[in-house]
Amino acid sequence: MVNPDRFEGARLQASAFPDDDGAADASLDAALSAWRQDRSRSADVLRALASARLLVPVVALLGEVEYDEQGLAHDKSSDMAAVLMRGRDGRLALLAFTGTERLTAWNPESRPVAVPAAVAAQSALQDDAAALVLDVAGPVTFVVEGDDLVGLAAGWELVEVDGRSGWLRPTE
Repeated sequence: MVNPDRFEGARLQASAFPDDDGAADASLDAALSAWRQDRSRSADVLRALASARLLVPVVALLGEVEYDEQGLAHDKSSDMAAVLMRGRDGRLALLAFTGTERLTAWNPESRPVAVPAAVAAQSALQDDAAALVLDVAGPVTFVVEGDDLVGLAAGWELVEVDGRSGWLRPTE
């Protein structure tokens, strides 16, 4: 039985995206489309991504199983987990999606968790993933890895100097 006094004064955290309808961010979509046509435009995607909301899919994982007298299995426990994908090279990547339509095209049973892109990048690093993969089911798949993953996770600013981009780390 739940003790109602235990939760007195407890509050749910407000959504960072209260008006989110699940659609992909228009500026991020435009940057991804431009990058698909011209692969030299990855900095445009990273700049749009820095202020974007992403959907990280979570799926149920079966924990313990209990068997009844007839030998039928019943879930005793399950956990929800973000999805990591292992690439052909053995490295792990956290999956994220720009919109619910793209997430459900990949797996209609997964549940979206809306987070700022920086939080998705932080989660990837915390899970020892080498990359954050956007929209693995398309229409445009984009991979954030290496210095870009670290810069995005840290909230650094992407700058361009002499036609090359790099992450500007603020001084303390």
